[in-house]
Amino acid sequence: MLTILAAGSVFFPGLFVLSKQCLKHIPALRWSEGDAVIVSARLVSSVQAIMASSAGYIIASSCDDIIEDQHWLTSAYILFAVPYFVYDIYAMFMCYWYKLRIKGHEADSGAKPLGAALTSYLRREFLMVLHHIVMVTVCFPVSVFWRQGKGDYFQGVMFLAEVSTPWVCLGKILIQYKQQHTLLHKVNGATMLVTFFICRVLLFPYLYYAYGRYASIPLHMVPFNVPWQVNLGAAMLMAPQVYWFSLICRGAMRLFTGSSRSRRPPITAKDDLDGQAPFQPANGYSTHATEQNSDSH
Repeated sequence: MLTILAAGSVFFPGLFVLSKQCLKHIPALRWSEGDAVIVSARLVSSVQAIMASSAGYIIASSCDDIIEDQHWLTSAYILFAVPYFVYDIYAMFMCYWYKLRIKGHEADSGAKPLGAALTSYLRREFLMVLHHIVMVTVCFPVSVFWRQGKGDYFQGVMFLAEVSTPWVCLGKILIQYKQQHTLLHKVNGATMLVTFFICRVLLFPYLYYAYGRYASIPLHMVPFNVPWQVNLGAAMLMAPQVYWFSLICRGAMRLFTGSSRSRRPPITAKDDLDGQAPFQPANGYSTHATEQNSDSH
C-alpha cells in the first residue's frame, strides 16, 4: 500500500516538473514560466484522466458479477491516484497565481500579494478544492476499506467519469490563450459538453440502474434498498457535477450563439485579488471569457 502511494506521490509532481522544464528549455519552445506551469498542469490532469479511464474500463469490463467480482487494479489505482488530488490543489493554485501575473500583477510579487492570491484562489475555487479534499479524506478510505472488496464494477464505472477531463483541460488552455473563436474550441466545447453529461451527470443514475437490474428491483426503488450512506455519498458527488455542467452549458450557449448579456471591462489582477471579478469556474468554460470573445468580434 505505502509503495503504491509513494509511487503516485512521485509520479504526478514529477511529471509536472518534467513537463514544465521541457517546455521552458527545449530550443524550439522556450516558453515562459507561467505558460509552462499552466500547460503542464493541464497535461498532468489529462494523463491522470486517461489512466483512470483506462483502469475503469478494464475493471468494469472484467466484472461479470457487479457486486462480488474483484479486480486487483481497483484498489491499486485508488492508492496510486490519491496523491494526485493533493498535488492538484497546489497545481491549480500555481495556475491561478501565474494568471494573475499575466494580467499585470508582476510588480507585486511579495509575500502580501501571494497571500492575497491564495485567499482569492481558495474563495474562487472553493468547490473544486473541497471536492479534492473529500476525495482524499472520504472517498479514499470508503473505496479502500469500507467496501470490503465489494462493488469493484461500480468503482470502475466511476473511474470512467474522467473521460471528460482531457476536453476540459484543452478548453481551459484555449480560453487562456484567447482561442475562443477557433473551430477547435467549438469542436472541443461540443465534445466536452457531451462527455461531461454522459460520464459525470448520467453516471450516478446509471449506477442505480445497474444495481436495480442486478437485484431485480425497479429503478425508483433502488434508493430504498441500499444503505443510506450510499445515497448520501452519491448525492454529494453528483451535486457539484450538475452545478459544473450548468456552467458549461451557459458557456457553450454563449460560445455557439455569440451572445452577450452585457459588455464588461476586462478583468484585472486587482479585481481578482479584491474579489470584484466574476466567478471563474474550474470547469474550462468561463461565461465571462466567452463574453469577452464575442465582444471583441
